[in-house]
Amino acid sequence: MEASPRPIRVVAAVIANEGRYLITQRRPTAVLPLLWEFPGGRVEPNEDDSDALKREVRHRLSVAIEVGELISFVSHPYEHYVVDLYLYECRVTAGELRAANVHDFKWVTSEEFDRYPFTPADEASMNKLLGLSS
Repeated sequence: MEASPRPIRVVAAVIANEGRYLITQRRPTAVLPLLWEFPGGRVEPNEDDSDALKREVRHRLSVAIEVGELISFVSHPYEHYVVDLYLYECRVTAGELRAANVHDFKWVTSEEFDRYPFTPADEASMNKLLGLSS
């Protein structure tokens, strides 16, 4: 029997502004190329969620954020690994948004989410976020 894959802990920022949410598009060379997601990334060993989120958002969008409450958690199995995705309420505290290490970013309303192909884990999170999960 194969050992079950070790989960990868991933954190993502839900940054809202006047009813719109910040989403980012993965680079063409990334795993799951050009899909959309909430900005964030993998938590490194010996790093807490808040530090990881600040580091990843700064790396991807060149802004500083404040990390707030944990909004939701989903565990999503992919073919070779499992992603444990933790979504946090965040707000930008400094800097100008730019697509530093993402293909693109957009501010969208929750009604517009279905126009963007999201990664499966983010899709599951959004459904939970919007109360669509069964």
